[in-house]
Amino acid sequence: MSFKPIPSDNLHLSEPKTPLYSSKIAARAISCIGYNFDHTSQFFIQNSIAENSRRAYLSDLREFEKAGFSIPAAPEAVAQYLAESASSLRVATLVRRLASLSKAHEARGLPNPTRSPLVRATLRGIKRTYGCAQRQAKPLCRDDLLQVLDATGDSRKDLRDRALLLVGFAGALRRSELVAINIDDLEHVRQGIVLHLPHSKTDQEGEGQKIGIPYGRGRWCPVAALHDWLQTSAIDAGAIFRPLDRAGRVASVRLSRDAVSLIVRHRVETAGLDPSGYSGHSLRAGLATSASQVGVPTWKIRAQTRHASDAMLARYVRDGALFSQNAAAALL
Repeated sequence: MSFKPIPSDNLHLSEPKTPLYSSKIAARAISCIGYNFDHTSQFFIQNSIAENSRRAYLSDLREFEKAGFSIPAAPEAVAQYLAESASSLRVATLVRRLASLSKAHEARGLPNPTRSPLVRATLRGIKRTYGCAQRQAKPLCRDDLLQVLDATGDSRKDLRDRALLLVGFAGALRRSELVAINIDDLEHVRQGIVLHLPHSKTDQEGEGQKIGIPYGRGRWCPVAALHDWLQTSAIDAGAIFRPLDRAGRVASVRLSRDAVSLIVRHRVETAGLDPSGYSGHSLRAGLATSASQVGVPTWKIRAQTRHASDAMLARYVRDGALFSQNAAAALL
């Protein structure tokens, strides 16, 4: 697949100006649970679930209804839905649909059909038939990242993208975390920058997390790249990463999560690499994989990536260590 150069940013590269969950949609989401709440209760119930999770639940329930089913659903209906969807949806998607159906039934106090032996057996059969390996983003590892950065220029857009790539890589940031960074989240210290994340996927309670973005020792430094972008953009408040128009003017809104993926693939292709498999997650995966390749202990990698456990980090470490002390290398 070929990704053509983006001459200028456009509206879909910025976050929507209205909330993803309007009061109307939120009310419908609450009402589907089957209870009546006052506005204060609705607010806290809505915020008990992460925004991305709420969006996924609503989408899954809509797809279930579009397929001709409804809630409450019997185990036979859920098993039929799985069987009819098995050839068109990935196993991971089906598993998520089941989680959404489970949440919807339990919230209403209804018997949970997803726990039935029939539904579980149907899912096991689908996994055995189609396999359940998850499609993972291709990591943008250190050497390839340097090649990508070497292909950037000196325009305002180049400065923005360079800062985005370096900060995203050094901080092992999810794309939602990357575009959510504000000026107030930065703390300049002697060793580099402390990035304060008010919310993240593994911090659903909003306690906040700190990430160290160190000065680079090579030709590309994330701290210097971020400084150059902020200086040329004259951003002194609010979102750090924003769209640009054709004239290079900086928008007042922040980039969207999808924009991160587009920028990564565009910059990878511009550097002469095949963009297939790369996405916004490639920066985070690239840091974890590259760190494991040079022998950084897993507990130190996890401190940067903020994975909940070594098991969650293992796939990156395993891929990064495929050729480290490889048994075949000693024989061939």
